[in-house]
Amino acid sequence: MRNLISAIQFITIIPVGKTIQFNPKGMIPLFPVAGLFIGILLAIFDFIACILWSGEVAAILDVLFLVIVTGAFHIDGLSDAADGLYGQWPKEKALEIMKDSRVGAMGVVIVICALAVKWGGVSGLDTGRFVLLMVVPAYSRGSMLFGIKFLKYGRPDGGTAHAFFNKSLEFSDFKWLFIPVFLSFFAGLRGVWLNICFVVCLSIILTFYKKRIGCITGDMLGAMTEIMESTLFLMVSIGVIQ
Repeated sequence: MRNLISAIQFITIIPVGKTIQFNPKGMIPLFPVAGLFIGILLAIFDFIACILWSGEVAAILDVLFLVIVTGAFHIDGLSDAADGLYGQWPKEKALEIMKDSRVGAMGVVIVICALAVKWGGVSGLDTGRFVLLMVVPAYSRGSMLFGIKFLKYGRPDGGTAHAFFNKSLEFSDFKWLFIPVFLSFFAGLRGVWLNICFVVCLSIILTFYKKRIGCITGDMLGAMTEIMESTLFLMVSIGVIQ
C-alpha cells in the first residue's frame, strides 16, 4: 500500500495521505494500478459529465480532467521529447534539447495533436465506455515498465528518471498489468482489440526509440504514456468494433 500511494503521488496531484519516501523499486511495478486509480476516477467523472452534457462535451472535460489530475506531468515529457526527437539531430544534441525547459514549436504542435486525438477517441466511445475509460490509463502508465525494462537510460550521469534504472525490472514486476488486462475483457470485443493495439503500439514506440537514439529518458517515458493513451482511446473507438 505504501508503494501504491508513492506511485499515485508521483504521477498525479491527488492528495492520498502523507508524503512517502521515494522508492522507485517498489513504486514502478504499481504504475498500472496507479493508472487504474486514475481511470476509475475518470470513468466516474465521465458518467456524471454525460448526464449533464453531450458526449462530445463530456469528452473534452475528460481530457481536461486527465491533464489536471496528472499535473500535465506526461504532457511536459511529450513536448520535450517531440522537440528533441524531431528532425535529424544526433543523439547528444537530441538529449540536450530534451533537457532544455523551453518548449519549441514541434512540442506545442505534438501536444495539441495528442490532446485532439484523445478527445476524438473518448468522444467516439460507446460500447464498454465505462470499462475502457478505467483501463486505458492503466495500460498507458503500464507501458512505462516496458521502456524501463527493454531500453537503457540515456543520461547515466543523472536525470529525472535515473533512479528508475538503478535496478533492472524482473518479469515478476509486470504482474500488476494483469489487473487491467482482466478488466478489459468486460468491454467485449473492444477489450480484445485494446490488447492487440497495446502490443502493436508499444512495439512501434520502443522500436522507434531504439532506432532513433538507442535509449530512453524520463521525457520519453512521459511521451510514451501520452502517445499510448491517445492512440488506445482512438483505436478502441472504431465504429466497426462491437
